[in-house]
Amino acid sequence: MRSTETAEANAARARWMGVLARATRDELESAWSTLAERPSYDMLRRPETGLVMVRGRAGGTGNPFNLGEMTVTRCAVRLPDGTTGTSYAAGRDQRKAELAAVFDALMQTGERMRIESGVITPIARRQQTDRDLKSRKAAATKVEFFTMVRGDNPK
Repeated sequence: MRSTETAEANAARARWMGVLARATRDELESAWSTLAERPSYDMLRRPETGLVMVRGRAGGTGNPFNLGEMTVTRCAVRLPDGTTGTSYAAGRDQRKAELAAVFDALMQTGERMRIESGVITPIARRQQTDRDLKSRKAAATKVEFFTMVRGDNPK
C-alpha cells in the first residue's frame, strides 16, 4: 500500500472504532443478533478493565495537564482467517468491548460493506443525532456578554 492509501485506511478504521467505542451495549447486542452468520473467534486478550489518564489543555489549546483517571475496558480477538480486532471502550462493560472487537475484525474482512451498512452507519447516525440535540440545547442557553466603555475611564 502507498502511504496515502495507508493513511486513508487508518483514518477509516479510526472512524469505525470510534463509532463502536461510543455505541451502547444494546446497539452492539442487537447488531450481533441480526447477523445471519455469527463468526467464531478466539480471544487474544480477554476483556480487561483498567484506568487511563485523561489529559486536557488549559483553555482547549494551552498547556496540557492531567485531568484525572477514567475506567476503560479493552479486548482483542482473532477470527478464524487470522484477522485481528481490538477495542477500547469507556467503562466496565466487558461484553461491549468484546462485541466491538469482533465488529472491528469483521470490518477488516470481506464483510466490511455489510457490517458498515448494517451496523456502523445506523449507530453513527444515532450518535450524530444525539450530538446535534446536545448542541441545540447548549446553543439555546448561550449568553452573549459585552462590555460597554464608560466615559470616565482614563486612557
